[in-house]
Amino acid sequence: MKILNICAYTWAIGGPARIIYDHTAEALKNGHEVTILSPMSPGDKMYEAPEGAKLVPCRRTTPISSIYREFSLDLYKYLKNHMHEYDLIHIHGIWHFGSLAPFLIRHNLPIVITIHGLLDQWAVRHSKWKKDLVTFLYQKKILAKADVIHVNNTDEVNDVVRYLGFKPKNLVIIPNGMKFDEFWQMPEQGTFRARFSLPTQQKMILFMGRLNIKKGLDLLLPAFAAYHKAHPDSFLVLAGPDDGYLAETQKFIVENALEQSIHLVGMLTGSLKKAALGDADLFVLPSYSEGFSIAVMEAMAARVPALVSDRVGFGEYIQKYDAAYLTPLTVQGVTEGLFTVLQNEALRLSYPPKAYAMLKENFEISVVAKTMLTAYESAMTGKS
Repeated sequence: MKILNICAYTWAIGGPARIIYDHTAEALKNGHEVTILSPMSPGDKMYEAPEGAKLVPCRRTTPISSIYREFSLDLYKYLKNHMHEYDLIHIHGIWHFGSLAPFLIRHNLPIVITIHGLLDQWAVRHSKWKKDLVTFLYQKKILAKADVIHVNNTDEVNDVVRYLGFKPKNLVIIPNGMKFDEFWQMPEQGTFRARFSLPTQQKMILFMGRLNIKKGLDLLLPAFAAYHKAHPDSFLVLAGPDDGYLAETQKFIVENALEQSIHLVGMLTGSLKKAALGDADLFVLPSYSEGFSIAVMEAMAARVPALVSDRVGFGEYIQKYDAAYLTPLTVQGVTEGLFTVLQNEALRLSYPPKAYAMLKENFEISVVAKTMLTAYESAMTGKS
């Protein structure tokens, strides 16, 4: 099978790139060929591709791409010239040009669309006028034409039904998976703190993700300020690229005199990201909307206690296994969560083993990837 993935495959995009990497690696092991077609801008850092995969970067076309996400004439030209070489197209996400482009070219290839949480009510309300326009022009029509609509959980099923007004027959639920063995060996304790000259005896709270309001930073920042006022032996690390909320974050830090207690370290990758997880006392992500948070899965794989919302994509699993502290999406709720978890060591240390068991039993990539490949094969059979 020759598979073409379409996604902004950069470090800045976060979870989807990691998901594609892991699924691609498994597809290659099973004898398939995989190409990743990625719109990009000058300065973007491309995510690494598994050995044997083909990565095709396509320049975003400015200034249109600043208005219409991922718009790229190069991407369209590549599809026009090479679509016939593939057996199946897998589109990651909606609302962007890459999700439309294959439908502008005459073909008979099966198409899989992964929603990645982008029909969540919070996500739909964000930039609503643009999404209303895209919905009116084509979004519902192309979802109806997809051979497989892939979602991660029952919440996303409800999102799709609410958006389309009916439950499509081609809807499949496949959770995201991960390869967990890379977290078996972690950097030496204290490596990250030493790198950034952070206190060695204080509790380190780690947020890892794009600096975007949807990640719940408007809740986390005041919640941390309240906790830190009562317990100054703590600090917060914000690790991730700016995605619209850096200026607001910096303003909050200055206005609350937290320059020595909130540290912006930018995007972390590779061993440095693992070092940050290894040094953290608590991982936090009070997100309003996630398709299926890879950041939370990585923290749990690294055995870091976590405080998250139930909107991270697998809240029902977390609740079932009691794998993390599930916080309400309010400042008071996050504040109470910080006090509860950080001031109760027995509770905090009870989460990692349960979280790791949850991951191994439900989200091992080798099992999940085979389910996805089966969905591909069904889509191809339906086209033949």
